[in-house]
Amino acid sequence: MARGGGFPGMMGGGNLQQLARQAQKLQQNMQKLQEELETREFEAAAGGGMVKAKVNGKKELLELVIDPQAVDPEDVEMLQDLVMAAVNEALKSAGDTVEREMGKMTGGINMPGLF
Repeated sequence: MARGGGFPGMMGGGNLQQLARQAQKLQQNMQKLQEELETREFEAAAGGGMVKAKVNGKKELLELVIDPQAVDPEDVEMLQDLVMAAVNEALKSAGDTVEREMGKMTGGINMPGLF
């Protein structure tokens, strides 16, 4: 075993304490970032702006706007497709942003369950 009772290549307990402090600080920063991202809003549109969706970073639908011209009783399926496209694009934008911002903080290390 290495001198000082640590792992090979490590210098005593001081480095472990410093590493623990850094990990705690990173965890606090990630928690703060996650809270900020959850309140952020993301918008997307489909059908040339006929359907607009707004979600937050928690991936909750906040608002759905449908232009009256998009409502055709003869083609409800098209409206359904536009709604799904707008909502899915807004959710994708939110998810991509959360992943990107958290990835910046973790240096690209995948940390399942954190976000």
